Amino acid sequence: MDIPVIDLAPYLEFAGKAEFDLNLKNLCTEVSRSLRETGALIVKDPRCTSEDNDRFIDMMEKYWEMPDDFKRSQERPHLHYQVGVTPEGVEVPRSLVDKEMKEKLRAMPEEFQPYAPSGPDPKWRYMWRVGPRPSETSFKELNSEPVIPEGFPDWKNTMDSWGYKMISAVEAVAEMAAIGFGLEKDAFTSLMKQGPHLLAPTGSNLKRHGQLGTVFAGYHYDLNFLTIHGRSRFPGLNIWLRNGQKMQVKVPLGCLLIQTGKQIEWLTAGECIAGMHEVVVTDRTIDAIKSASEQNHSLWRVSSTLFAHIASDAVLKPLGHFADSPLASEYPAMRAGEFVEKELAVINLKGNNGNT
Repeated sequence: MDIPVIDLAPYLEFAGKAEFDLNLKNLCTEVSRSLRETGALIVKDPRCTSEDNDRFIDMMEKYWEMPDDFKRSQERPHLHYQVGVTPEGVEVPRSLVDKEMKEKLRAMPEEFQPYAPSGPDPKWRYMWRVGPRPSETSFKELNSEPVIPEGFPDWKNTMDSWGYKMISAVEAVAEMAAIGFGLEKDAFTSLMKQGPHLLAPTGSNLKRHGQLGTVFAGYHYDLNFLTIHGRSRFPGLNIWLRNGQKMQVKVPLGCLLIQTGKQIEWLTAGECIAGMHEVVVTDRTIDAIKSASEQNHSLWRVSSTLFAHIASDAVLKPLGHFADSPLASEYPAMRAGEFVEKELAVINLKGNNGNT
């Protein structure tokens, strides 16, 4: 099963006109179908260009190449690493600590099993909040002020520009998915307002960790609503479809990859399930490393990732007709911030003052 490529331009051009033609309805149905069946979607958004992605990755490569001591000065463990840098060796893949997940992995056909990580992820990550934060919230540490590294004068503009563009793409997909699922157009986007959206690029040092089979991000799902990625310069992302099939993702030039997170699973009572994925050094990664080395390019693998969230104080619960689903009781109502804090504790990003 291939992941469809959806051009958002026709929907964006529609922009709220009274007549919603059959072609647009079919496009929305295709979006909801892909999120339901594959947990993923590739989109082309005319507002998000390859040049935008390249400018962002260029800056992040320069940042990741800085000395470790410099990068650690942007570390904020007391804020659960939800702003600033998370060093390599901190985040623990869920597949290492979740007993139920371990049992499921053992039951998988061998060819679909994920790579087995040996410990915490050997990747760095930078967390940058995008968009307005609520003036009053019960979850202050999930809505903290951003951290700006010294010596990067274009940091805020570059991060905000790319972050806002990717959130705009997520919002369009969220509206289309809501229509495709038979909900009100703003069923999801109204809950996203002032959410703690995170532009969260990873940095993986392929010079140091470029061996075949190295696991940069162990088998896991994302705890947020929808995750969106720009195209990385080094392949390595594997995803699992709802039917259990494992596939390598190839994002075409100028496109973005969207994946389902746990929050959309909650809102749809399991109609969509959070997509499982991993990032590993594959044969294709090795080929890209050789090519980059020959051209004297950076050997840091940057993922251009944004986590779009439901607002921390909003209530997560099955929406509309999903509340009548036989599975609805498995998704009890709770504030999104409570849900996020529980999930962060499992993967070692929330502990006693962040030090676990």
